[in-house]
Amino acid sequence: MQITPDLIKYLESLARINLTEEEEKKVGAELQDILTYIDMLNELDTTGVEAMSHSFPITNVFRKDEVKPSMPPQEITANAPESSGGAFVVPKTVTE
Repeated sequence: MQITPDLIKYLESLARINLTEEEEKKVGAELQDILTYIDMLNELDTTGVEAMSHSFPITNVFRKDEVKPSMPPQEITANAPESSGGAFVVPKTVTE
């Protein structure tokens, strides 16, 4: 894939940025270097290499979900500046 001036302009519009002509040339060259490197990686023989998301094995480290006794709502909201029906009352942040 070639990085063209039209592609740079398109990427500028997607990113909502404005680059000078000099910056466009620099970014274009940098993007072309990145794509060249990716093409080089695509040439590697990965036959027999297992796909992975991490470099070391990961297992589920979560504990089982167990129902345990909790504090009563009145105790939880006791120090709240304002509460109602066992819930915190917070200022309205969305206006119409």
